[in-house]
Amino acid sequence: MQFDDDADLDTSEVRDVRGSRIPGGRATVGGGAVGLIALLLGLFFGIGPDQLGLSSGGDQAAPSASSLDQVERSCRTGRDANSRDDCRAVAVVNSVQDYWDQELRRRGRTYDTAPTVLFSQRIGTACGTASSAVGPFYCPGDRRVYLDLGFFEELRTRFGATGGPFAQAYVIAHEYGHHVQDLLGVLGRSQDGLTGENSGSVRTELQADCYAGVWARHATTTPDESTGRPLITSLSAADVEDGLNAAAAVGDDRIQERFQGRVTPETWTHGSARQRQDWFREGYRTGDMARCDTFG
Repeated sequence: MQFDDDADLDTSEVRDVRGSRIPGGRATVGGGAVGLIALLLGLFFGIGPDQLGLSSGGDQAAPSASSLDQVERSCRTGRDANSRDDCRAVAVVNSVQDYWDQELRRRGRTYDTAPTVLFSQRIGTACGTASSAVGPFYCPGDRRVYLDLGFFEELRTRFGATGGPFAQAYVIAHEYGHHVQDLLGVLGRSQDGLTGENSGSVRTELQADCYAGVWARHATTTPDESTGRPLITSLSAADVEDGLNAAAAVGDDRIQERFQGRVTPETWTHGSARQRQDWFREGYRTGDMARCDTFG
């Protein structure tokens, strides 16, 4: 995946609070292996920590002055995105939001911009306080995406994904899929109180995977507002395979097998490795969000 070296990045869409201090209580989850499994299967990665009862208050981050504005200072152009992980995140956020803004307007809908918050260790959100352990998530309470960049190394070393720039892009695009669901009034379908292959939670996560694929299909043709040219200039078959590999790595069955030694489909909340790959492929193959009806 390559970005246009000369394109300007819009850092206003990303808030960098890495190194911030969080006042108030700390996020908690049940101890030991059971708590870890619950955490991984319940949220990794998806919608805000309130779903798991991980939150302990809703305090926002208290930024440390020395840690702020790393992104604003360093991430100016596509050339920066080609060399730095944090700048790549900015560029992907810009590309994803440009696409959904244009696509929803084409369909007679309005797209409201959602910022991504880069954090480390712990973060306060409208969905409660969460730790980096929960992975990337979207909080519908404040309509923000939360991301600790250290997650991508965890994805490779702990969960066996191959990694690569597009694996990162897939994760970010998945979270913005939840934002699109929120804007369209679909996100609430995840709250049906069920688990398993046919639950609202699984269908919601698979639709977000499909929306990520839809964006990927159009990533190299969506014009950037500042230049009129696509921000992403190339996306190879190998890049897409990295995205599919990341989708499989966070399938419920893969996580269950790795951490508890057995697969229990009745407890799934995000979908199997194959389901996640299949729905990403459907979005990428068709480029049509209408084909992402996982509820139908």
